[in-house]
Amino acid sequence: MAKHPKLLDSHIEFIGKQHMFFVATADVDGYVNLSPKGLDSLRILDDSTVLWLNYTGSGNESAAHVQRNKRMTIMMCSFDEKPLILRIYGEAREVLPGDDQWQACTEHLPGGTGARQYFFLDVELVQTSCGFGVPLYAFQGERETLTTWSESKGEQGVRDYINAKNAVSLNDKTINIGEHAT
Repeated sequence: MAKHPKLLDSHIEFIGKQHMFFVATADVDGYVNLSPKGLDSLRILDDSTVLWLNYTGSGNESAAHVQRNKRMTIMMCSFDEKPLILRIYGEAREVLPGDDQWQACTEHLPGGTGARQYFFLDVELVQTSCGFGVPLYAFQGERETLTTWSESKGEQGVRDYINAKNAVSLNDKTINIGEHAT
């Protein structure tokens, strides 16, 4: 296991080849959340800053947790090449629609109708490990379901969905959803 205070060029190269990553967050109490992510929704801005776009989905636990506890871990693992697991630990900052940084985020990751929020992760520690126990899988392509769903709902339909389904956490805590709120 190797530990680094920032992302190395070899880490950034590895991350650029991954089609999926996992995001883990936790409030000070309640459930830990671990979510798989894809859809080209992550950018390395520099060796100490990661940006990821969180699309509208069935839950909004990452936001619920980051609004109360800034800790976040992003993990990637190789499924098809040299075995490797890479974890990025740090503190996250959320950017909601209407925030001053929203437009700048869309320049890195244009999210379209389904964009719910962005998260910056300020890197504190990067850890790599062997990944020998991770099975081999072949990437077949991205699912189009989420994009098709959000486009069919339109901006107002997605906003209504966020208000109905994404404004309260699994632990019944209110989530700030920014300009999505009506």
